[in-house]
Amino acid sequence: MHAQAPEKSGKASPELRLRQTADSASRIRALATHPAVIALRVETVQRQVDCLMWLGILLGLAFTMANVQAFAAAGAPAWSLAWLTAWLLDPMVSVVLIAVLLAEQVFSRYQVAIETPWIRRTKVFTFVATLVMNTWEPVTRADVAGLVLHSVPPLLVYCAAETAPHLRDRLTEAVNQAERAATGHVGQVVNTWQGPAGAQADRFEKSCNKHKPKPTRWSADASTSPKTVPSRRKLLADFVAEASAAWHPGIEMTPTWVREVTGCSAGLTRKVIQALHSQDGPVRPVHRTADGNDHPNATLTGD
Repeated sequence: MHAQAPEKSGKASPELRLRQTADSASRIRALATHPAVIALRVETVQRQVDCLMWLGILLGLAFTMANVQAFAAAGAPAWSLAWLTAWLLDPMVSVVLIAVLLAEQVFSRYQVAIETPWIRRTKVFTFVATLVMNTWEPVTRADVAGLVLHSVPPLLVYCAAETAPHLRDRLTEAVNQAERAATGHVGQVVNTWQGPAGAQADRFEKSCNKHKPKPTRWSADASTSPKTVPSRRKLLADFVAEASAAWHPGIEMTPTWVREVTGCSAGLTRKVIQALHSQDGPVRPVHRTADGNDHPNATLTGD
């Protein structure tokens, strides 16, 4: 008689099941905590914040429209010329305000410094004008309840418009930090995986490298374009580091020189020079005065 072969068990051993569960959990957690995934989640939250902020601002401006129209009409008969033109006053103010807020949204999204005070002056003027026109009638009638009712929407719109740029700036900085953390993250994850998950980690790293965007290269004769475009946005600290590395005694640190060595915008040159002034170390900007001598503590002049 021939010995019967042992029957194969249809169920995996508990040790094998636990090993498979651990490998699967490691892969899922590595993907969930990957900086690119975190940056994508932050950008999703940023879009939701923008939509909610704009919804609140538009609803507040729509609420004030009827009050401003009544203020401008001043008791004119319905459908008369004065009554119809009174409807143009609130949209006139709101359109300017929305234009300023849209520009501030782009500034905060890309962390661009605002150099002119007229942006804030225009925004404050439109808010004050809307608030006054909404609360004029309750104030003249000494109606406290009406004053509270008609002042809350303009003040809420003002608070939302002031808070939104700061929220976008902080969310953008969170995305930038996640992008910076992405460098070397895949390699660290691969080193922590052992056993059967090693081959899967290799495939994960190759997949990430395959889909990683390559920097754009410019032609050699493009004098104003860099040879390589970085994969992330350059921050103020990057411009300061480049200027600090390029400066040496005898170079006059002017905004024109900063733009040439760093490629930053005209609005950031002052901030780069101020940062170089305030940093500790051997780099001290030298400026020439009218007599042609170098004075490290001379007052900074423009181009």
